Amino acid sequence: MGKLKIGVRLASFKVPLIQSIQHALECGVDAIEPSAFGELAPENISESGRRDFLQQITSKGLAISALSGNLGRPHFISKEGLEERVERTKRILDLSLDLKAGIVCSHIGHIPEDQNAPEWEILLDSLGDIGVYAEKIGAFFACETGPESPQLMKTFLGKLNRPHIGINYDPANLVMRGFQPIAGIYTLSDYILHTHAKDAIGKEKGGPKEVPVGQGEVNFPEYINALDEVGFSGFYSIERESGEDRVGDVRRAVEFLRKF
Repeated sequence: MGKLKIGVRLASFKVPLIQSIQHALECGVDAIEPSAFGELAPENISESGRRDFLQQITSKGLAISALSGNLGRPHFISKEGLEERVERTKRILDLSLDLKAGIVCSHIGHIPEDQNAPEWEILLDSLGDIGVYAEKIGAFFACETGPESPQLMKTFLGKLNRPHIGINYDPANLVMRGFQPIAGIYTLSDYILHTHAKDAIGKEKGGPKEVPVGQGEVNFPEYINALDEVGFSGFYSIERESGEDRVGDVRRAVEFLRKF
């Protein structure tokens, strides 16, 4: 196991883009995971603007691990506004390549257990369309783990059968829903493109609640070892969704992860 590649989801800081990049530098990360909205929305950043932004980031010694392209509910499980969400996702995939990341991370919506549920067909059609486009341009779309079990996600991805659709593995989301985050790595090993370094406690310990990295139920030595075993060599992007000292929490998470 070599030195971990550690990033941070910039939305963790809840401040404007430039300030969040400065916080990332102060925390000592190797990469950033910005959101493709606001200043970085595809329609708001020109071709030259993309080059300039990438040069700005790389000149600071940072990489871009992925773009956060989460369009929010209803994600990809409702036909209402679906065509627009799919087309917007394609533009974010384009942007991800221009920024030398090539990965877009997003929630997709809750996959139902019943494969005859209408959401299954909607998800397969919409993500199939995204998958075809991603493969055409050489980018990847990473579905975030969470609402469903790793086994159900694996079943869905197997049915989808698009090689450029994979997983953004978030262990905290699984903990908060009562699933085993370490075992899930082995279940989804063929699909993991990007990971979040995020921690949480489940219902049995007073949650579900997200907590600072190292203070929850995610066993990070086992988590990192399992990802190493399945051949993952990508970024661990720290995500902090709550708390009063997010910069401090991210900085302490970096220090914690540097031990492995």
